[in-house]
Amino acid sequence: MRFGPLPLADAAGAVLAHSLKLRDVTFRKGRVLSGEDVATLAAAGLDTVVAALPEPGDVAEDEAAARLARAVAGPGLTVSAAFTGRVNLFAAVAGLAVVDREQVDRLNLLHESLTLATLPAHTPVEAGQMVATVKVIPFAAPETAIAAAEGLAAPAPLLHVAPWQGLRAGLVQTLLPGLKPTVLEKTQAATRDRLAGVGAILAAERRVPHEAAAVAAALTDLHDAGCTLLLVAGASAITDRRDVVPAGIGAAGGEVLHFGMPVDPGNLLLLGRMGGVPVLGLPGCARSPRLNGFDWVLHRLAAGLEVTGPDIMRLGVGGLLSEIPTRPLPRAQATTPPRAPRIAALVLAAGLSRRMGRNKLLADVGGVPLVTRAVDAALASQVRSVTVVVGHQQDAVREALAGRAVRTVEAAEHAAGLSASLKAGLRALPEDADGVLVLLGDMPRVGPAAIDRLIAAYAPAEGRAVCVPTCRGRRGNPVLWDRRFVAEMLDLTGDTGAKALLDRHADLVCEVEMPDDGVLVDVDTPEALAALTGGAITGGAIMGGE
Repeated sequence: MRFGPLPLADAAGAVLAHSLKLRDVTFRKGRVLSGEDVATLAAAGLDTVVAALPEPGDVAEDEAAARLARAVAGPGLTVSAAFTGRVNLFAAVAGLAVVDREQVDRLNLLHESLTLATLPAHTPVEAGQMVATVKVIPFAAPETAIAAAEGLAAPAPLLHVAPWQGLRAGLVQTLLPGLKPTVLEKTQAATRDRLAGVGAILAAERRVPHEAAAVAAALTDLHDAGCTLLLVAGASAITDRRDVVPAGIGAAGGEVLHFGMPVDPGNLLLLGRMGGVPVLGLPGCARSPRLNGFDWVLHRLAAGLEVTGPDIMRLGVGGLLSEIPTRPLPRAQATTPPRAPRIAALVLAAGLSRRMGRNKLLADVGGVPLVTRAVDAALASQVRSVTVVVGHQQDAVREALAGRAVRTVEAAEHAAGLSASLKAGLRALPEDADGVLVLLGDMPRVGPAAIDRLIAAYAPAEGRAVCVPTCRGRRGNPVLWDRRFVAEMLDLTGDTGAKALLDRHADLVCEVEMPDDGVLVDVDTPEALAALTGGAITGGAIMGGE
């Protein structure tokens, strides 16, 4: 990759290395300079520009990041679109993040341009939580490095999310004189809460004397009742493989696989098996809801992963969980884990279509109504919900969307202009939406990839609170707005939409370049519709190809 000051004559197709603010326009870092951009820069008196120019053997940052993400991601993950060389990977299900640490290290050692950052191996995650991020550092990466990374991940994905298996646990608590009933109740409650956190349930409990024969009988009873995980909380801590709890496991026909673990608290955990069902002899700290070694083993079992003695013996690094005065709170306790943004799509489909002379949204384009194409693109993207604003001929529009997972809301004052439709939709936004993507129902060439690219760019904490698609320097639609702007959008009037807000909040606007002009093409007239399809209008339908 060629990097540095480039003569404007060589700058078309180069990536701008630093933002440029001219009198009437701002070109942001990362912009791929078009011929029109070069002419604008020349007219402003510039002779050179600092930019990166890909050379043979280079792969542009977004393509490189997308390829790397696809290669490393396994089951249980969703992959965002690429933006500025970054692709985020999110959990598609609740479960355990499984990471091949050695292979991740090998990948990061391939070339300085390629980076993969993940959560710690075996971290519990919720659906939508960020698990990893791929970042290509410069504006391009060598094809040889990317191919090597793909080859590294070819035998098996480097990371995946193992979903919770829905275990049914049985708990045995042993009794000794002087053991308070409140201790037993506390243990039961803490165990039930722990299991709920990993998609499991406490199906049954038995309380028996602290004797091997009683433990054996209780375990047999729970095993025969269909429990898929057996837990034993002794009234006295396990101190040896021949102690009461392990002896009871043996008497029930089970076996002790491992005793002890290099995790504190949690040292006195025992791992066994009985008829194919895992058995855990719990350390005393398991009576407390605070994190301990039992949690680490439970997480793996709840996700359907096998746990062996050597697995437990490898937990020493990071195994000091005891809180000490100088130790800060763990990251998971101190911050909210990153997650996929909850974006609600708002499709405006209430207008009168005055310039078209009939309801353009119902026009047949290749056998599909225009509005249906826009809605299907939203449904195929990474938005969390789709709301369609209807008004003019609303029954027919609803019929065109029959069977689709969308919500429709009526804009009673749709004849007053675009802002009335927008406000009707904004009032119906889901309460948990982080942002809203405003789509126009007459833009059939906006596909799910363009929508996902806008979502990938959205990062309010980094100053990207409004994401606007562009093509060759021209702004288009749809626009993604952070929820903070809803109040201002509700004050809009007339038929201009929210365009004025873009100027008012220019410092928070992120332009997202698109590979084609679909974000610029709307259908307002019969001629535009015919041009879109390459056919002619006959009897309200479009004849010809798409």
